[in-house]
Amino acid sequence: MSVIGMTVTEPWLPYAIMAFVTLQRLSELVIARRNTRELMAQGAVEIGAGHYPAMIALHASWLILLWLMVGGRTVSLPLLAVFAVLQGLRVWVLATLGRRWTTRVIVLPGAPLVTGGPFRLVRHPNYCVVVAEIAVLPLVFGLVWIAALYTALNAAMLWVRIRSESRALYTV
Repeated sequence: MSVIGMTVTEPWLPYAIMAFVTLQRLSELVIARRNTRELMAQGAVEIGAGHYPAMIALHASWLILLWLMVGGRTVSLPLLAVFAVLQGLRVWVLATLGRRWTTRVIVLPGAPLVTGGPFRLVRHPNYCVVVAEIAVLPLVFGLVWIAALYTALNAAMLWVRIRSESRALYTV
């Protein structure tokens, strides 16, 4: 028993978790690309594109580093359960936004703000989920330093991104 509760030491499990997360992120990029194309065809505009490559680099390096570090690690089952709950929240956000969900800041002029689903509770629910995921997934494997480092880097990224998005939503 560890400080963070029950753990499992199965050599394949960390890789299975990482495969799930990687496939999830890749499929989301496909969905985001499709939604972006459709929104742009309807007259949407992208705001703050300058930070997008840095955001992609941040998330890609987080995934790559986790892949490099998870071998031989134990898996915390309570933290894995927290991560699973976060995936449910992620799906709720994406389903609520529907075709308006992208990984970029895309604004469709004249379209009302989404105020249903998790947006009733918090202004940026997707960012809340991502903040938690970036911290929790490394902790599932006991990788505290990755959780701390990427939480700090993501906070800086979100400071830029949320300011850009807020300006876009209220000026376009």
